[in-house]
Amino acid sequence: MSEVYLRTSKHGRDTLVAVCDAELLGQTLKGGRVPFKVSEEFYKGIPGNIEEAIEAMHHATICNLVGKRIVEAAIDKKLVHSKAVIYFGDTPHAQIVKL
Repeated sequence: MSEVYLRTSKHGRDTLVAVCDAELLGQTLKGGRVPFKVSEEFYKGIPGNIEEAIEAMHHATICNLVGKRIVEAAIDKKLVHSKAVIYFGDTPHAQIVKL
């Protein structure tokens, strides 16, 4: 099984990279203010590994990340500050916007 699903899309000048830990795809996460749907429409792209996702994130202007593996990797690579992470139960979620 792949570690993550990686989806890249262009929106005008922006490149959006959405990454979720593979086992979260299609789930609804609870434990936050509102439920969070890890929708296949938004997150399902190509199955891949953490290194491929991190490389794609370097070329993105917007990143949307959900799951322990990808968020921890983004923190380790200093792409996300640990205090910028929100949680749905035990599942971390982070966003990156490059200005």
